Amino acid sequence: MTRPALIATVFIVVAGIAAITTVVLVRGESSAAPQMSEEQRETREKFFGTGKALPPIEKGQEMRPKW
Repeated sequence: MTRPALIATVFIVVAGIAAITTVVLVRGESSAAPQMSEEQRETREKFFGTGKALPPIEKGQEMRPKW
């Protein structure tokens, strides 16, 4: 086996191992996240707001910020 062919084979093997490792790690992270505690949920709602829809805009109410 020539030297360039050996180097190419090593690179292909390393790339394959890296791809398999990436897939395994990504699958491990995408598993279901643990449920949030009540305190965590309240903090999240306080910081980001609730998931409820915003109230409708009243007639004449402006959408631009009041600078």
